[in-house]
Amino acid sequence: MKDSMENSITAPDSAFSLMFTNEHIGIITIDVPGEKVNTLKAEFAEQISSILHKAQQYPNLKGLVLISGKPDSFIAGADITMIAGCKTAAEASQLALKGQTVMSQIASFSVPVVAAIHGACLGGGLELALACHARICSLDDKTQLGLPEVQLGLLPGSGGTQRLPRLIGAPKALELMLTGRSLRAKQALKLGLVDDAVPYSILLQTALERVAKGRRARPVLPWQARLAGGPLGKSVLFHFVRKQTRAKTHGNYPATEKIIDVVKTGLDQGSGNGYQAEANAFGELVMTPESAALRGLFFASTALKKETGADAQPLPLRRVGILGGGLMGGGIANVTATRAGLPVRIKDINVEGIRHALKYSWDVLEKKVRSRRLTRNEQQRQMMLISGTTDYSGFAQVDLVVEAVFEDLALKQGMVAEIEKNAAPHTIFASNTSSLPIHQIAAQAERPEQVIGLHYFSPVDKMPLVEVIPHAGTSAQTISTTVSLAKKQGKTAIVVGDSAGFYVNRILAPYINEAARCVLAGEPIDHIDKALVSFGFPVGPVQLLDEVGIDVGTKISPILVDAFGERFAAPAGFDAVLKDDRKGRKNGKGFYLYAQKGRMAKKKQVDPAVYRLLNVTPKVQQPETEIAQRCVMLMLNEAVRCLDEKVIRSARDGDLGAVFGIGFPPFRGGPFRYIDTLGAANVVKTLEQLAQRFGEHFTPCEGLVLRAANAGLFYPKGEAKEIADAV
Repeated sequence: MKDSMENSITAPDSAFSLMFTNEHIGIITIDVPGEKVNTLKAEFAEQISSILHKAQQYPNLKGLVLISGKPDSFIAGADITMIAGCKTAAEASQLALKGQTVMSQIASFSVPVVAAIHGACLGGGLELALACHARICSLDDKTQLGLPEVQLGLLPGSGGTQRLPRLIGAPKALELMLTGRSLRAKQALKLGLVDDAVPYSILLQTALERVAKGRRARPVLPWQARLAGGPLGKSVLFHFVRKQTRAKTHGNYPATEKIIDVVKTGLDQGSGNGYQAEANAFGELVMTPESAALRGLFFASTALKKETGADAQPLPLRRVGILGGGLMGGGIANVTATRAGLPVRIKDINVEGIRHALKYSWDVLEKKVRSRRLTRNEQQRQMMLISGTTDYSGFAQVDLVVEAVFEDLALKQGMVAEIEKNAAPHTIFASNTSSLPIHQIAAQAERPEQVIGLHYFSPVDKMPLVEVIPHAGTSAQTISTTVSLAKKQGKTAIVVGDSAGFYVNRILAPYINEAARCVLAGEPIDHIDKALVSFGFPVGPVQLLDEVGIDVGTKISPILVDAFGERFAAPAGFDAVLKDDRKGRKNGKGFYLYAQKGRMAKKKQVDPAVYRLLNVTPKVQQPETEIAQRCVMLMLNEAVRCLDEKVIRSARDGDLGAVFGIGFPPFRGGPFRYIDTLGAANVVKTLEQLAQRFGEHFTPCEGLVLRAANAGLFYPKGEAKEIADAV
């Protein structure tokens, strides 16, 4: 390629500029003014049409290359704030048709159009790339390709449902669209999604060379994909995919059904009908409460990422210390080194603990190496960031220490004293306690303003939430620095009040206790769990107890009873499970049967010995919907108390905490959005009915009763649009 370019064309305020090489190839650069990443906006339709028209007028045009002007992204998707303004399904369908028209213009362009992809190429960005005649991407960790619309309760609306199956085959296309997962460069190349993957340094050059070679015939699909495209194969494929999808979603996500229907329409009736079906389905999905809830969560988490947690600049973080090499300590060390890229120093009382923590990270990284998501060299580089000690050597250089030792107040207070003695004067002490009040941990500290809670959820490398818990004396800088660390670790951080159980465990406890009451009443354990999975939780409450540890779950209950009274008391007789040394998955003995090493049997089965232990005979008495209602209503009631007592700062934080901390069904938006959906008056009525049947612990809290009387909402009308605009 020659360096010289000629005839540069840029329309004022346009996101698209055009220049031509001496070889008569046009380069369209996408660079949305004033934004970090490129997103497709409604007004771009005219801009793209205009730039294509100008390119066509160029004499002897050989082809076009589409490339991003941003350093780290191609096009990260369509701007979903557009959707917030749609008042009807027809309006939303028009948006989709507009997008389809633009993509068709690219697809039908008279000379080759090649997408040169570096960074995020997602949603509408990938649909634009699919409309091009070829795609070249960079071999870079930043490069990701995918159609994540299903995660917002939508489907690809600019032709993606029609072009992707024809490019890579229906089976693979459906899998990508139904999961919303993204692919790295090598995975995309193997799948046939891109035509080549090259180092970023030669990306543009390779794309220009591709244009120069002219239009090529589309590669023949693999025989499996061709077989799936035949009449019998199609019938089998769609039957299987639909069955598998319903088993996962329990019918709670309408977008998955629509994706399957629209892809099938395109394959059965031709792409023209497919495009129309896609636009219609897009419009219908935009209007669903599920999509509104999922988009609300997206905007909320995006807004939260921009917040610092307090009105102060965070301190720079250069090194982090970890106290305790157990499961939590190992997990915290892992996300600090591998995601935050910070050197970690682990202190444990013995070498075995350090070895355990190092093995945790090694095992997590080894999985990535085996799946070819990480090189062996990168694994070793990341492991070198983690070191261990049985004394406090190296802690003088540490900016923040995360304590992850046993839930013992005296022990944690001792840790504070030792850190104040052995670390730098500015070092922050963050306790990963799940239940002990932070002000008590800080009670004997010389620098209590530098003591804070930082509550992770297990397993640390998978669970996205952390609770940041300042006590009354914690400084604003300590809060913002701790939030900064959580963000670097890839976590969603909510700041919560310093009270028993904080937020997540406090709303979880009554939910689990009610499930326990159902067990003691003779409801089969798997029936209870199935009821809550059907409601939308990833696992049921009894299985959750097995996963987190029955011993851990029972530790929190007495603390909550002491603080808030008998409504938190675990049902009498349930302690028999713990007395039988049943701790759940960790010791391979819980409510469910486990094979060796705590692995659940191939088919999840309840251990019948539990029923004998509790002296109950299992028999289904209540329908699933009623069991789910009993457990969930208590969670909603407690969440409102937490908001009114200022344990959480906003309904938004409460929703994010419940969804990311305990898997509250995302399509319901979180406890507060779900209350708004049901109506506070209906929630109060339901709670009062349950109180009459099952006990006074269902009595609706004052805040709910008040909102019911005033028709109050946690998210006033129009707030979603305001949040979207702010994002």
